[in-house]
Amino acid sequence: MSEPSEHIHVNKWVIALTVMLPTFIEVMDTSVVNVSLPHIQGSLSAGLDEVTWVLTSYLVSNAIIIPITGWLSNVFGRKRYLLFSLILFTGSSVICGSAPTLKILVLARILQGIGGGGLQPISQAILLESFPKKEHGMAMAVFGMGVILAPILGPVVGGWITDNWTWRWVFYINVPVGILAVFLAMLFVHDPPYIKRGKVYIDKWGLFLLTVGLGSLQIVLDKGEREDWFNSHFILYLSIIAAVALVLFVIIELRVRHPVVDLRVFKDSAFATGNFIMYTGFFCLFGSIVLLPVYLQKLMGYTAFWAGLVLGPGGIASFLIMPVAGAMMKKGVSPRSLLAAGLGFLAYSLWLMSKFNLQADFMAVSWPRVVQGLGMGLFFVPLAAATFANVPKEKMGNASGIFNLVRNLGGSFGVAFSTTVLSQRSQFHQSFLVEHITPYNKVFQERFAAVLNWLKVHDPNVATPVKALALFYGEVLRQASMLAFNDVFWLFAWFTALLIPLTLILKKPEGEVEISALH
Repeated sequence: MSEPSEHIHVNKWVIALTVMLPTFIEVMDTSVVNVSLPHIQGSLSAGLDEVTWVLTSYLVSNAIIIPITGWLSNVFGRKRYLLFSLILFTGSSVICGSAPTLKILVLARILQGIGGGGLQPISQAILLESFPKKEHGMAMAVFGMGVILAPILGPVVGGWITDNWTWRWVFYINVPVGILAVFLAMLFVHDPPYIKRGKVYIDKWGLFLLTVGLGSLQIVLDKGEREDWFNSHFILYLSIIAAVALVLFVIIELRVRHPVVDLRVFKDSAFATGNFIMYTGFFCLFGSIVLLPVYLQKLMGYTAFWAGLVLGPGGIASFLIMPVAGAMMKKGVSPRSLLAAGLGFLAYSLWLMSKFNLQADFMAVSWPRVVQGLGMGLFFVPLAAATFANVPKEKMGNASGIFNLVRNLGGSFGVAFSTTVLSQRSQFHQSFLVEHITPYNKVFQERFAAVLNWLKVHDPNVATPVKALALFYGEVLRQASMLAFNDVFWLFAWFTALLIPLTLILKKPEGEVEISALH
């Protein structure tokens, strides 16, 4: 079960398929349930605030497990831990699908998050070890295709399954994939020789503070906007708990001899810089991906399915460009050059989104997503390669856990930021536009009279000044929202563009050409 991998030769592409199957379905589970919430709410007779715990519970348990994956792999053996995670994820998916009450569903989602949390870091570490150094860019391309495409396809797949079957099948589809992944992992995954199970030192305080800190932080990010942030005592207290716990966690982990998460890896400037770029990049990516369907459905009248189709071309573009990026690195193209180009594409796509208006057609809103997809393909692969360039093989599991946690936190913070700023800027623009809706404005008087006459011709029953004013106010709200969307996309564009100079800090790995070293 724990035989060293160097004694067993398994085709690298078989291993890639083995670890990417569960990773894809696990990442997709972070977004696939979103569109099913109204159906779950009605089916289980739950309130809106109650049913959102179906999402929050998964994200919290997922966030806690990700950074300690390397430690858990060393304690139990990586193959054992992978199989345990797969079985727990698959089994809890069955419980989720058959849950008779909301409490059981939330409990099952917690278990599902615990099982799924380890799959991303383990998959990344196994891929890096299975491919030769010169093909590590291609390995990250395979990993990136799953990580980038899965959350984009999630809402589309979830919406289709919910509409055509029931919300329970959103969870049941994990079962055959999970069973296949368990079977493949038993056959083809083996522990590397440097993972040796011995005397285990448990960093109790580190585990406790990490659980409390990340759990509180994830709840704050997920529910902050709905609870009006620090105006809510619940959010305020959780924020204080998260801040204190995480600060103490960092202090303790830097001092203990056997930390549950080895933060000393940040001494490597390439790893530290790469994580900052990853955090900010996914901050902007997930923030924009969340905003796009809202803009399309609330302002443009798209259905959930058509809004998903707008996101689709970007996912396809990422899927196609990532292997190209991996092949280019294999042939000698500098990761820093590809990364700078990717950030340029991402910034340009967000700038295009900041030009959206209420007359935009399907092509006008889908083209920026294609550009963004190309940017992500040129962003994730070289960034992962450069970030792990000088990380020793025996620390790869720990570093991979940190890297995946930073990516997820970036996305969570990005979503919270985008929704908050959107709300605030909508109010700002609304107050500004309303100033022009006044009897003393000659242009308004002319338009008001025109609308009132139009109502008298087309719908005499509601042809009143009050109805005409209501139409004007509705349009003011739409225009204010549109301007707010533009503002947020514009901010994301600048955040992304400012990352480009940081690519110069990503130095060449010692003793290897720039494209190849990931250990």
